[in-house]
Amino acid sequence: MKFREIKNNVFYCGLNDRDRRIFDELIPLEHGTTYNSYLVKGSEKVAIIDTMYPPKTEKYLQNLEENGVDHVDYIIANHGEQDHSGSIPALLKKYPEAVVVTNAICKGNIMEMLLVPEEKIQVIKNNDELSLGDKTLRFMIAPGVHWPDTMFTYIVEDNIICTCDFLGAHYTFDDIFCPDSCEVEHSAKRYYAEIMMPFRNLCKKYTKQIRDLNPDMILPSHGPVYKNPDFILSLYEDWTADEGKNLVLMPYVSMYHSTEEMIDYVSEKLIEKGIRTQIFDIVTGDLGDLAMGLVDSTTIVIGSSMVLGGPHPMAVNAAYLANLLKPKAKAASFVGSYGWGGNLFGTLGEILSGLKVDVIEPVLIKGKLKKEDYEKLDILVDSIYNKHKSLNLV
Repeated sequence: MKFREIKNNVFYCGLNDRDRRIFDELIPLEHGTTYNSYLVKGSEKVAIIDTMYPPKTEKYLQNLEENGVDHVDYIIANHGEQDHSGSIPALLKKYPEAVVVTNAICKGNIMEMLLVPEEKIQVIKNNDELSLGDKTLRFMIAPGVHWPDTMFTYIVEDNIICTCDFLGAHYTFDDIFCPDSCEVEHSAKRYYAEIMMPFRNLCKKYTKQIRDLNPDMILPSHGPVYKNPDFILSLYEDWTADEGKNLVLMPYVSMYHSTEEMIDYVSEKLIEKGIRTQIFDIVTGDLGDLAMGLVDSTTIVIGSSMVLGGPHPMAVNAAYLANLLKPKAKAASFVGSYGWGGNLFGTLGEILSGLKVDVIEPVLIKGKLKKEDYEKLDILVDSIYNKHKSLNLV
């Protein structure tokens, strides 16, 4: 594969992985993913920024050889996770003169996870620079998006920045440049929801830093290159905003349809009051869609049937995921139906206790909905409406 020049002797040397269907044994991949690597040829030195996922190393090295890369001075490790750093040992074997350049935390990670010798690593600090002759690499330490070892590499003279996982998308392509399409926006939002949302405040911080830098291009380590940085920066400014949308996310599991009927009723009444809802079947739905719903929702209402005296395990899973992802929701509640009794909401409430939300009085019924149960659900709807109204959402 011939390397594609991005700008002034900066080349794309990454690979598509269209067949990969799950990431980290957790995240479903709708379009596969890419592992982006960048070759920077200065007048005096050559650097590679980020490397390759280990199963793709052989093809990666073959491409480097076919494109005439016979010498590398620096291997920049923006992050120690192996989908980016996994080929470092093979690169050091192929280019024994090369030195790995990274920050102190990442140094420890690649020594432990990849057994890279300490003497092959050069440690840099925030705003340190490395000269390649007519090109300068400036390093921006950016812990928390999404590991403590993450950093960005800014190619000063070309005004382009390599942001590693930050601002990425699990999206494969033929043209390396982002087409500014809804499909890419969907993939980028899903990626943010599943990976970056727990670090929302840090994402907001680094989005502003990059906005202030005003780069000509943004080069992430997954997904296409952004020739129009405003496309992805504007999306992140929206997703990381402190206030959510006028949206209630309603994940549910219903064994004999009573809980489903409760969810449908609450949704219908909320819509009548001008509040959007997103109903999500936890059993059959894609958890990536649930995560994307969490990006925008102001209120979360979890519906669950009772199983052996407690909430359905799939409802527990949804609550656990919400707690992990740390959405900006301001309120939460629960609805559910039981047969012979137990503690339906205690476990779910405990799991969500890590979220800074107001808990609205839940509604628990036995069996099928009755008149008095609808009246309780109406009170729940009014409480959600009043919460959204207090936030100037309706």
